[in-house]
Amino acid sequence: MSAWFVIHAVATWCLVGLIWVIQVVHYPLFKIVGQQNFVAYHDRHMALISWVVGPLMLVEISSAGLLLILGERSGLFVTSLVGLAVVWASTMFLQIPLHQRLTHGYNFSVIDRLVVTNGWRTFGWTARGVCLAVLLYQKIP
Repeated sequence: MSAWFVIHAVATWCLVGLIWVIQVVHYPLFKIVGQQNFVAYHDRHMALISWVVGPLMLVEISSAGLLLILGERSGLFVTSLVGLAVVWASTMFLQIPLHQRLTHGYNFSVIDRLVVTNGWRTFGWTARGVCLAVLLYQKIP
């Protein structure tokens, strides 16, 4: 088993845990911060979460590319890459624009949309994690 595969799986599972906390706890709490403190709270959220999510996502996508270059083509790995595409597309086209709208102030419907659309990332990362866990199990001698 390749060390790069283990690094890839660890990065993915860190993101699986993180996205579930964001989905179930953090994003729903946006609704109760209140209008007066929301912009400062949201700005701080964006600044801090980027330091956690950004490096993990870069390790995940870089190691996925490297594994492809090294010849990893198993069905589960390729399937996991579909989940990765869902995560990146959802991030770029849904979550980032919604967060940009929230920089202007509290908006209940935008927060609801953020929670609902973040379900795509939660599903994508969870599916990836399951695929990679099964692959890791299969690769253990």
